[in-house]
Amino acid sequence: MNYRHIYHAGNFADILKHAVLARLVVYMQNKDKAFRVLDTHAGIGLYDLSSEEAQKTGEWRDGIGRLIDADLPAAAADLLAPYLRIIRELNPENDLKLYPGSPKLARMLFRPQDRLSAMELHPEDSRRLARLFEGDYQARVTELDGWLALGAHLPPKEKRGIILVDPPFEEDGEYERLVSGLATAYRRFPGGTYCLWYPLKKGAPIRAFHQALQELEIPRMLGLELSVRSDRETTGLSGSGLVVVNPPFTLKDEMHTLLPVLKNILAQDRFASQRAFWLRGE
Repeated sequence: MNYRHIYHAGNFADILKHAVLARLVVYMQNKDKAFRVLDTHAGIGLYDLSSEEAQKTGEWRDGIGRLIDADLPAAAADLLAPYLRIIRELNPENDLKLYPGSPKLARMLFRPQDRLSAMELHPEDSRRLARLFEGDYQARVTELDGWLALGAHLPPKEKRGIILVDPPFEEDGEYERLVSGLATAYRRFPGGTYCLWYPLKKGAPIRAFHQALQELEIPRMLGLELSVRSDRETTGLSGSGLVVVNPPFTLKDEMHTLLPVLKNILAQDRFASQRAFWLRGE
């Protein structure tokens, strides 16, 4: 309950997560039918990069601060365009002050028929998120443990959806909760597109986590990872990963285009790396 994303908003991990989320939203909009984004750990929705907390760590400077004005190859620029358009809309004076959390990013990409369900357990953060979306009929904020939403709020009435699971990883057992949460959610809504975020750092049980996911025998699971530095000399975050269940058929090729570009822009040492790989499936 002590985690505050404001210290990390706009960092390299947010870039990977939000660039992929934007691609998923764009893909869902290839069909006219409505869909729902369910964000299980939604945070406050909008972050002030000029705040004391964000300035204290300055993580955004090596994240969105590098990316926003980077000279991008044309193909990567096209893939990042929906995401970066939202950043620029929030900062029209070209002075980077605001950064959207996942619920705000998704909502700003929506068509009139698309919907958001945002879950946030922390009472103060939930109230701030509710104020952000006050009067918005396309967004519903619920003060709830996001893990419970994977059972109680699925399937969505639209029968189409993106489920983003982005826990803070401040407690032991979060990798295991991701696996069990996915198993519960997939039983209720096997047609959903799930996007699970996880940290990469020294000692993280990534191999066991991937093995446990594979043992669920869900047909299509795509892994995406971006590391910006070696984990040998730091106990902090060196990279992050996403597992995308039922990914769009275009996503792996898109990530083969985009991830090397992000690695080059965001690298903090020569050990930066990236990969896109099937955990199960094609």
